Amino acid sequence: MNNYPAYNASIVVTREVEKELGKILSRYAEDKIFLVTEQTCDQLCVPLISHTPGFENFKKVVIPSGEENKKLSSVEKIWLFLSQNGADRKSLVVNLGGGMLTDLGSFAASTMKRGMDFVNIPTTLLAQVDASVGGKTGFNFNGLKNEIGVINQPYTVLIDTRFLQTIDAQNFISGYAEMIKHGLIASPEHLEEVRNYDLANPDLERLRGMIARSVAIKDTFVFRDPSERNIRKALNFGHTIGHAFESTALYSGQPILHGYAVAYGMIAELYLSHSVCHLPTDLLDELSKWLISIYGKFEIKTDQFEALYQLMTHDKKNEGTRVNFTLIPAIGEVAINQNCEKDLIFKALEYYKQLSI
Repeated sequence: MNNYPAYNASIVVTREVEKELGKILSRYAEDKIFLVTEQTCDQLCVPLISHTPGFENFKKVVIPSGEENKKLSSVEKIWLFLSQNGADRKSLVVNLGGGMLTDLGSFAASTMKRGMDFVNIPTTLLAQVDASVGGKTGFNFNGLKNEIGVINQPYTVLIDTRFLQTIDAQNFISGYAEMIKHGLIASPEHLEEVRNYDLANPDLERLRGMIARSVAIKDTFVFRDPSERNIRKALNFGHTIGHAFESTALYSGQPILHGYAVAYGMIAELYLSHSVCHLPTDLLDELSKWLISIYGKFEIKTDQFEALYQLMTHDKKNEGTRVNFTLIPAIGEVAINQNCEKDLIFKALEYYKQLSI
């Protein structure tokens, strides 16, 4: 089969992205289709959809690549492009790129003219297994990641592993962290297949099915709780501390990839899971060493703990005065809304800091 089933019928995992895209485009007027992409993808990924019927009539805007461009001025550039080219509420925006680009393009489409249809074609592993699902859109603001945004579902998401041939090993491994997370919070079986996959020699055909299963896990949580009031918070595992690491690295001028930050955050939050939810000690140590073996370490000092904690207090999922976490009592089980005291969070950071590669 060319297509693999995902939980949500609007998510298509395929090896024929042009054919699937062509079906969608046939429902829109040719002069109402707009392509939003980023510089790197314009060179490497756009050719993979260039034979889509009507492609020659696409109106295109290109955003600079990089997390530092996930900002309001980039959204304004997309808004201006749409406005100047006659976009209206019957238009379709096709977002082709990594998670940064699909978040920006989705937000621009969701807010322009009070909303127009958009299709996301994620081109990185991180975007395919994470940003593609759930309808989160937005941009970074005031030094905080994804501070401004809305939840709005795309018309369709098209996932094709051929795009992964255009990314480097570091970005591939970054996306893999979200697949690890999905296994940890929901499926020992998925975690096992993720652990047994050869990252040094990626088999994209095998990966296609793994992506479909990983996407289905995330989409199950989203389907049950679209507005993130309850169980969807399970997907936050590793992210509260991970986002603090990510912001700290960005401030220092040495940014780290999102998936690496999540991996580091998962290690610290595994410690919290052990302390609060009684995750077994041997499992804590085994998983921590495995994650370190893949992702290395983001070095932190004790005098940074306070600043990291303050970043965590800005997490959107907090309730009250304490920092709110999703933790795991066991592989495949989650405990949401776990408020942890400051001194315990510092102990988790110390546990992470003391780990050796």
